[in-house]
Parts: sequence; C-alpha cells; structure tokens
Amino acid sequence: MYTFLGGILLLIVGYFTYGKIVEKIFIPKAERTTPAYTKADGVDYLPMSQNKNSLIQLISIAGIGPIFGPIMGALYGPVAFLWIVFGCIFAGAVHDYLTGMISIRNGGAHLPALAGKFLGKSMRHVVNAFSILLLLLVGTVFVTSPADLLVDLVNGSVPAIVFIVIIFIYFVLATILPIDKIIGSIYPYFGALLLISALGIGLGLIVNRAAIPELSFTNFHPESAPIFPLLFLTISCGALSGFHATQSPIISRTTQNESQGRRIFYGMMIAEGIIAMIWAAAAMSLFDGPVSLNELINTIGTAGIVAEASTLMLGSVFGTLAILGVIILPITSGDTAFRSARMIIADYINVPQKKIASRLWIALPLFVISVFLTTIDFTLLWRYFSWANQSTAVIALWVGTMYLFIAKRNYWISIIPAIFMTMACATYILNAPIGFNLSMATSYPVAAVITLVIIGLFFKAARKARADGLPLEEDISDWKKPA
Repeated sequence: MYTFLGGILLLIVGYFTYGKIVEKIFIPKAERTTPAYTKADGVDYLPMSQNKNSLIQLISIAGIGPIFGPIMGALYGPVAFLWIVFGCIFAGAVHDYLTGMISIRNGGAHLPALAGKFLGKSMRHVVNAFSILLLLLVGTVFVTSPADLLVDLVNGSVPAIVFIVIIFIYFVLATILPIDKIIGSIYPYFGALLLISALGIGLGLIVNRAAIPELSFTNFHPESAPIFPLLFLTISCGALSGFHATQSPIISRTTQNESQGRRIFYGMMIAEGIIAMIWAAAAMSLFDGPVSLNELINTIGTAGIVAEASTLMLGSVFGTLAILGVIILPITSGDTAFRSARMIIADYINVPQKKIASRLWIALPLFVISVFLTTIDFTLLWRYFSWANQSTAVIALWVGTMYLFIAKRNYWISIIPAIFMTMACATYILNAPIGFNLSMATSYPVAAVITLVIIGLFFKAARKARADGLPLEEDISDWKKPA
C-alpha cells in the first residue's frame, strides 16, 4: 500500500515541480496569439475553455489505455509502478507537453508536419503513412471491442453488427462536425466519468486495505517475459504513448493561451498516470497474484477483469456504471483517432476543412477502409500496435529534442527518454517473433548500435539546423510543401 500511495503522491508532486521546470525550459508566451484565433475556422480551429480542453485531452489520450495496459503490466509485479510513475513524469508528460506546445507554435500542425520540419522532409511522408495506419488500427479496434462488450452486456440479445453500425455513425458525425458540437459538448462529462470511476476503485482499495504489494525489482511474470523491453511497450498509456502525439495537436488548435499548456498537456498525462496506478494496483491485489491474474487474462480477458474489479470495489450499481465507462472510453478514443486522421491528411494535401464537403471526401474513405478491416482477422497487425505506438512516441520525443536544441535550451529533458525508448523499441522488434526473432543476447547489442547511430545522425542534423537558423515558429513558405 505504501508503494501505491507514494507513487500517486510522486505523480502529483511531479506536476508541480518537474512540470514547472519543463514549462520554464520551453518558455510559453502568454501574449502570443494561438492558432485557435489566428486560424479560426469554426471547425477544428476555435477557442475553448481551459477546463473543457483539459477534460477533452484526458479522454482523448486515455480511452482504455490506462486501464488495460496496467492490468497486463501488473503481471510483472510492483516494478510496473516504477515505470508508470517515472515514465509519466519524465517521459510521457514531457512528450505530451512538447508535442502540444510545439504544435501551437507551428499553427496547430500534427506530428507528420512537425517531423518533416524538424527531422527532414522525407520524415514527413514516413510519419504521415505511419500515423494514418496507426490511427486506422486504433479506430477500427475501438469499434469492434466496445461492440463486443455491449453484446455481452445485453446477453447477446442484440447482434454485434447493430452496435458496430451505431458506433460508426457516431464516429462519422464526431469526425466531420465542428469540434465544439459533439466532442466539446459530451467529452468533459466522459472525462469526469473516467476520473470518478478510477477514484472510486482507488478509494475502495484503500478502505478495504487491499494487499497491494510493496516495491520489488523481482520479475513476477508467470511466463518470465523480460521486463526490458516488454514492460515499456505493454504499459504505454499511463506512462508514455505515441498515440498522444496524434491527439495533442487536436487540442493545440482550441487552446486559448500558451500558459494553459502545462495543465492541459502535462497535467492530463499526470492524471492518466494516477488512473494507471489505480488499475495496476487493483490487478495486483484482487486476483491472488500474477499466476491467477494471467489465467484470468487468458480466459475472461482484461475487460472481464475490469468488470470483476469494478463490481467488487463499487458494488453492482456503481460497478455497472464503471463498466459502462469502459465501454464508452474506447469509443471516445476511436472518434478522435478518425478526426486526427482526417486533419493529418488535410494538412498533408493542404485542403482547408471549413467546408463540410472537404471534410467528407477525406473522412469517408477512411471509414470504408475501417469497415473492411472489421471483416478480417487483423490480430497479426495488432501485434505490431505496441511497437508502432511507442515508435511514434520516439519520433515525437526526437522532434521535441530538435526544437529545444535549436532554441539552445535544455534538451536533456527529452533526449534521455528519446534514447531510452529508441533502445527499447529497437530491442523489441529485433527480438520479437513478429520482428527479426533474434535472441535477446543478440538483440541488446544490435539495438545499442542502432541507438548510437540514431544519436549520431540526430546531432549531425541538429547542428546543421541550428546553423541554418531553422525557424522554431510557423513558417509555411517551405516546410508544409510535400518534397
């Protein structure tokens, strides 16, 4: 229990201390007009309040990530708490803050455009394709998984196809309508539901004096899966997630003032870390250890574990509300995934989105592809999701590092997590059966060499960019044009 409570306290303290340090390094300008005003189009660019932006950001980046990921991560034992706490403070929250703020400084640009500007024009095309694939995968899974949960909730009285159609209709509306019409109206309530349900579980653990294990560096995974790199890809949302780099630019286009960035971007990542701590603690303490937990994951699944924990801690009525929240959460990440994909494509081909026709002809093909994906078994593709997700985070961290290097500011806040996760992602893809299937003894040194090469290439490009005077703020004369 002390490790659990201490970890949550560290996350809160981290927001007020390290978050403030990161903010001072970046130097937000309260007097600078944000894209919400300079590019106002009433659709994607429009000012919304700090409270509304914060809750929308939370529900967009969270979804089921800080619930399902920590449940899987709990198999490793209390060492997972360390990654959630320190990963969130020093990597995830830094990643989200820099992505959001650099996007604000560059006209609300998404990650592909930022990568093209700061890491080279060819990176724009690579990251664009990478991001669209990632978002389509997320959006599709977040159609099918809540539909399956709804079927279970009504005991199979309604076929899954009915729920899939309803969810797709909602996705289309949320993707093409102005952000304040649906997302801005209902997301704050969903964000509150996420926080309340998680806090309810957390208080239940404390009141019932759950046997939450104390800190240990022992690997408790029943299948002896290595902590490095697997834990750092298993728990992404709640510690560090590249999916956030596709979501933060949505809110960068509705932020009223740069001084609000620490609360919106850094603060909501800390909130997600607290949620992740609660669900990791619940998984570690309520199911008789990692072996039993692993058996439950293989039988009733993570969604079933959420249902069991919710009912046990909150009772049948409030537990059912928590389960409904778990059904809603993937839907609220799926719609922003499609919305982000539409915006990224629109930016890439330079098509303004003020007219609904322009939004429709970009968005509808995405939904056609997603409908097709729901009809096939893409389990193999989904196995690449964790790696693709964290690789996206790596790219975003290198973008942030380049920005700070050119600005002659303390770039160590981003380069350290960038190097660490570069090594983790390289090791994983070299060792994994879905990758090169090399032994771990071979994967570690090869990944180290790859990481060193990337570091060398980065500093070579960074020194040139600084010498050439690459503009840190928006300059559309060159970098927005496809190479």
